[in-house]
Amino acid sequence: MRIGKQDNPFTAIATSDAETITVRGRDLCRDLIGKVDFTRYFWLLVTGVEPDDRQLFLANAVLVAIAEHGLVPSVVAARMTYAAAPEAFHGAVAAGLLGCGSVVLGSAEVAGRLLSELVANGTAAEEGVRALRAERKPIPGFGHPQHSGGDPRANLLLALAAEQGMEGAHIAKLREIEAAIPAVLGRSLPINVNGAIPAVMLDAGFPLAALKGISLLARTASLIGHLQEESERPIGFILSGKAAEAIDYDGPSSK
Repeated sequence: MRIGKQDNPFTAIATSDAETITVRGRDLCRDLIGKVDFTRYFWLLVTGVEPDDRQLFLANAVLVAIAEHGLVPSVVAARMTYAAAPEAFHGAVAAGLLGCGSVVLGSAEVAGRLLSELVANGTAAEEGVRALRAERKPIPGFGHPQHSGGDPRANLLLALAAEQGMEGAHIAKLREIEAAIPAVLGRSLPINVNGAIPAVMLDAGFPLAALKGISLLARTASLIGHLQEESERPIGFILSGKAAEAIDYDGPSSK
Protein backbone atom coordinates (compact mmCIF):
# COMPACT_ATOMS: atom_id res chain seq x y z
CA MET A 1 0.00 0.00 0.00
CA ARG A 2 1.49 3.32 -1.06
CA ILE A 3 1.20 6.26 1.32
CA GLY A 4 1.19 9.63 -0.40
CA LYS A 5 2.27 10.51 -3.90
CA GLN A 6 5.75 9.25 -4.70
CA ASP A 7 6.38 9.69 -8.40
CA ASN A 8 9.85 11.29 -8.26
CA PRO A 9 12.43 8.59 -7.48
CA PHE A 10 15.36 10.99 -7.13
CA THR A 11 17.70 12.49 -4.54
CA ALA A 12 19.89 15.55 -4.99
CA ILE A 13 22.04 14.96 -1.91
CA ALA A 14 24.64 12.32 -2.77
CA THR A 15 25.79 9.64 -5.18
CA SER A 16 28.96 7.62 -5.78
CA ASP A 17 30.74 5.43 -8.28
CA ALA A 18 33.94 3.40 -8.23
CA GLU A 19 36.18 6.47 -8.17
CA THR A 20 34.24 9.36 -6.64
CA ILE A 21 31.70 10.36 -4.01
CA THR A 22 29.56 13.38 -4.91
CA VAL A 23 27.71 15.38 -2.25
CA ARG A 24 25.44 18.22 -3.34
CA GLY A 25 27.41 18.55 -6.57
CA ARG A 26 30.80 18.66 -4.84
CA ASP A 27 33.46 15.98 -4.96
CA LEU A 28 33.70 14.84 -1.34
CA CYS A 29 37.43 14.23 -1.37
CA ARG A 30 38.52 17.03 -3.68
CA ASP A 31 36.16 19.83 -2.59
CA LEU A 32 34.95 19.14 0.95
CA ILE A 33 37.14 17.00 3.21
CA GLY A 34 39.74 19.29 4.74
CA LYS A 35 38.26 22.26 2.89
CA VAL A 36 35.07 23.08 4.80
CA ASP A 37 34.16 22.99 8.49
CA PHE A 38 31.31 20.86 9.77
CA THR A 39 28.78 23.70 10.21
CA ARG A 40 29.30 24.82 6.62
CA TYR A 41 28.93 21.20 5.51
CA PHE A 42 25.74 20.80 7.57
CA TRP A 43 24.21 23.88 5.92
CA LEU A 44 25.21 22.56 2.49
CA LEU A 45 23.67 19.15 3.20
CA VAL A 46 20.38 20.69 4.33
CA THR A 47 19.98 23.50 1.81
CA GLY A 48 22.08 22.47 -1.18
CA VAL A 49 24.16 25.66 -1.07
CA GLU A 50 27.04 26.76 1.13
CA PRO A 51 26.30 29.52 3.64
CA ASP A 52 27.84 32.94 3.28
CA ASP A 53 30.07 34.21 6.09
CA ARG A 54 27.21 35.84 8.03
CA GLN A 55 25.01 32.75 7.79
CA LEU A 56 27.90 30.57 8.92
CA PHE A 57 28.63 32.87 11.85
CA LEU A 58 25.03 32.80 13.08
CA ALA A 59 24.65 29.06 12.58
CA ASN A 60 27.76 28.46 14.67
CA ALA A 61 26.49 30.84 17.35
CA VAL A 62 23.12 29.10 17.52
CA LEU A 63 24.63 25.60 17.68
CA VAL A 64 26.87 26.63 20.56
CA ALA A 65 24.01 28.39 22.36
CA ILE A 66 21.63 25.41 22.39
CA ALA A 67 24.01 22.46 22.82
CA GLU A 68 24.34 22.42 26.60
CA HIS A 69 22.23 23.51 29.58
CA GLY A 70 23.07 21.07 32.36
CA LEU A 71 21.05 18.07 33.52
CA VAL A 72 17.97 18.77 31.44
CA PRO A 73 15.52 15.90 30.73
CA SER A 74 17.24 14.81 27.50
CA VAL A 75 20.57 14.51 29.30
CA VAL A 76 19.08 12.72 32.30
CA ALA A 77 17.36 10.22 30.00
CA ALA A 78 20.60 9.57 28.14
CA ARG A 79 22.73 9.13 31.25
CA MET A 80 20.21 6.85 32.96
CA THR A 81 19.92 4.75 29.79
CA TYR A 82 23.70 4.45 29.53
CA ALA A 83 23.93 3.44 33.18
CA ALA A 84 21.42 0.66 32.55
CA ALA A 85 22.87 -0.38 29.16
CA PRO A 86 26.55 0.64 28.93
CA GLU A 87 26.96 -1.45 25.79
CA ALA A 88 24.45 0.77 23.94
CA PHE A 89 26.11 4.18 23.59
CA HIS A 90 24.02 4.83 20.49
CA GLY A 91 20.86 3.84 22.35
CA ALA A 92 21.63 6.31 25.12
CA VAL A 93 22.12 9.12 22.56
CA ALA A 94 18.84 8.11 20.93
CA ALA A 95 17.06 8.13 24.31
CA GLY A 96 18.16 11.72 24.85
CA LEU A 97 17.08 12.83 21.39
CA LEU A 98 13.69 11.13 21.58
CA GLY A 99 12.71 13.40 24.45
CA CYS A 100 13.30 16.58 22.45
CA GLY A 101 9.70 17.60 21.90
CA SER A 102 7.42 20.60 21.90
CA VAL A 103 8.11 21.52 25.53
CA VAL A 104 11.88 21.06 25.78
CA LEU A 105 14.32 21.84 22.97
CA GLY A 106 11.87 21.20 20.13
CA SER A 107 9.91 24.31 21.04
CA ALA A 108 12.17 26.24 18.66
CA GLU A 109 10.38 24.50 15.81
CA VAL A 110 6.98 25.44 17.26
CA ALA A 111 8.05 29.06 17.70
CA GLY A 112 9.46 29.09 14.19
CA ARG A 113 6.20 27.91 12.69
CA LEU A 114 4.32 30.59 14.58
CA LEU A 115 6.70 33.32 13.41
CA SER A 116 6.62 32.06 9.84
CA GLU A 117 2.82 31.94 9.80
CA LEU A 118 2.40 35.42 11.26
CA VAL A 119 4.92 36.88 8.82
CA ALA A 120 3.50 35.08 5.79
CA ASN A 121 -0.09 36.06 6.59
CA GLY A 122 0.68 39.59 7.73
CA THR A 123 -1.03 38.84 11.04
CA ALA A 124 -0.58 41.34 13.85
CA ALA A 125 1.42 39.98 16.77
CA GLU A 126 -1.28 40.74 19.34
CA GLU A 127 -3.87 38.91 17.26
CA GLY A 128 -1.59 35.88 17.12
CA VAL A 129 -0.99 35.93 20.86
CA ARG A 130 -4.72 36.26 21.63
CA ALA A 131 -5.47 33.33 19.32
CA LEU A 132 -2.99 31.16 21.23
CA ARG A 133 -4.42 32.12 24.59
CA ALA A 134 -7.98 31.51 23.39
CA GLU A 135 -6.91 27.92 22.74
CA ARG A 136 -5.09 27.82 26.09
CA LYS A 137 -1.78 27.29 24.34
CA PRO A 138 1.53 28.64 25.63
CA ILE A 139 3.36 31.30 23.67
CA PRO A 140 6.31 29.42 22.20
CA GLY A 141 9.68 31.08 22.53
CA PHE A 142 8.80 33.14 25.60
CA GLY A 143 9.37 32.69 29.32
CA HIS A 144 11.92 30.60 31.18
CA PRO A 145 11.69 28.95 34.62
CA GLN A 146 15.27 29.87 35.51
CA HIS A 147 16.09 32.92 33.40
CA SER A 148 12.99 34.87 34.38
CA GLY A 149 14.78 38.18 33.97
CA GLY A 150 15.78 37.37 30.40
CA ASP A 151 17.50 34.44 28.73
CA PRO A 152 21.14 35.53 28.23
CA ARG A 153 21.53 33.19 25.24
CA ALA A 154 18.55 34.71 23.46
CA ASN A 155 19.70 38.26 24.17
CA LEU A 156 23.16 37.55 22.78
CA LEU A 157 21.92 35.74 19.65
CA LEU A 158 19.62 38.62 18.79
CA ALA A 159 22.42 41.11 19.41
CA LEU A 160 24.74 39.12 17.14
CA ALA A 161 22.11 39.03 14.39
CA ALA A 162 21.86 42.82 14.64
CA GLU A 163 25.64 43.18 14.49
CA GLN A 164 25.72 41.00 11.37
CA GLY A 165 22.99 43.05 9.70
CA MET A 166 20.76 39.97 9.57
CA GLU A 167 17.65 41.27 11.32
CA GLY A 168 14.63 40.60 9.13
CA ALA A 169 10.89 40.01 9.28
CA HIS A 170 11.05 37.11 11.74
CA ILE A 171 13.12 38.91 14.36
CA ALA A 172 10.86 41.94 13.91
CA LYS A 173 7.80 39.75 14.50
CA LEU A 174 9.43 38.21 17.57
CA ARG A 175 9.92 41.69 18.99
CA GLU A 176 6.31 42.57 18.15
CA ILE A 177 5.11 39.51 20.07
CA GLU A 178 7.27 40.49 23.03
CA ALA A 179 5.70 43.94 23.02
CA ALA A 180 2.16 42.56 22.66
CA ILE A 181 2.32 40.02 25.48
CA PRO A 182 1.69 42.43 28.40
CA ALA A 183 -1.58 43.62 26.84
CA VAL A 184 -2.80 40.03 26.61
CA LEU A 185 -1.33 38.42 29.73
CA GLY A 186 -1.09 41.44 31.98
CA ARG A 187 2.64 40.82 32.44
CA SER A 188 5.73 40.57 30.31
CA LEU A 189 7.60 37.42 29.30
CA PRO A 190 11.22 37.40 28.15
CA ILE A 191 12.26 35.93 24.83
CA ASN A 192 13.96 32.60 25.47
CA VAL A 193 16.59 30.84 23.39
CA ASN A 194 13.94 28.79 21.57
CA GLY A 195 12.34 32.02 20.41
CA ALA A 196 15.59 33.62 19.33
CA ILE A 197 16.90 30.58 17.43
CA PRO A 198 14.11 30.31 14.84
CA ALA A 199 13.90 34.07 14.38
CA VAL A 200 17.65 34.31 13.75
CA MET A 201 17.87 31.20 11.58
CA LEU A 202 14.82 32.01 9.47
CA ASP A 203 16.10 35.52 8.83
CA ALA A 204 19.44 33.96 7.90
CA GLY A 205 17.69 31.88 5.24
CA PHE A 206 17.61 28.47 6.94
CA PRO A 207 14.55 26.38 5.93
CA LEU A 208 11.62 26.18 8.34
CA ALA A 209 11.17 22.43 7.86
CA ALA A 210 14.70 21.74 9.12
CA LEU A 211 14.62 24.02 12.18
CA LYS A 212 14.31 21.17 14.66
CA GLY A 213 17.46 19.69 13.18
CA ILE A 214 19.47 22.62 14.56
CA SER A 215 18.57 21.69 18.13
CA LEU A 216 18.98 17.96 17.52
CA LEU A 217 22.43 18.39 16.01
CA ALA A 218 23.61 20.64 18.81
CA ARG A 219 22.19 18.48 21.60
CA THR A 220 23.77 15.36 20.08
CA ALA A 221 27.19 16.89 20.72
CA SER A 222 26.22 17.60 24.32
CA LEU A 223 24.84 14.11 24.86
CA ILE A 224 28.07 12.56 23.62
CA GLY A 225 29.96 14.71 26.12
CA HIS A 226 27.67 13.65 28.98
CA LEU A 227 27.94 9.99 28.06
CA GLN A 228 31.73 10.19 27.94
CA GLU A 229 31.61 11.65 31.45
CA GLU A 230 29.09 8.99 32.49
CA SER A 231 31.60 6.31 31.46
CA GLU A 232 34.20 7.81 33.82
CA ARG A 233 32.10 9.46 36.54
CA PRO A 234 28.73 7.67 36.54
CA ILE A 235 25.71 9.41 38.01
CA GLY A 236 22.93 7.64 36.08
CA PHE A 237 21.84 5.50 39.00
CA ILE A 238 22.14 8.45 41.37
CA LEU A 239 19.70 10.32 39.13
CA SER A 240 17.40 7.30 39.11
CA GLY A 241 17.60 6.94 42.90
CA LYS A 242 16.90 10.62 43.49
CA ALA A 243 13.83 10.36 41.26
CA ALA A 244 12.53 7.45 43.33
CA GLU A 245 13.16 9.39 46.55
CA ALA A 246 11.37 12.49 45.26
CA ILE A 247 8.14 10.77 44.25
CA ASP A 248 5.69 9.44 46.84
CA TYR A 249 3.26 6.59 46.18
CA ASP A 250 -0.42 7.53 46.46
CA GLY A 251 -2.03 4.45 44.97
CA PRO A 252 -4.20 1.93 46.83
CA SER A 253 -2.67 -0.12 49.64
CA SER A 254 -2.17 -3.86 49.20
CA LYS A 255 -2.92 -4.44 52.90
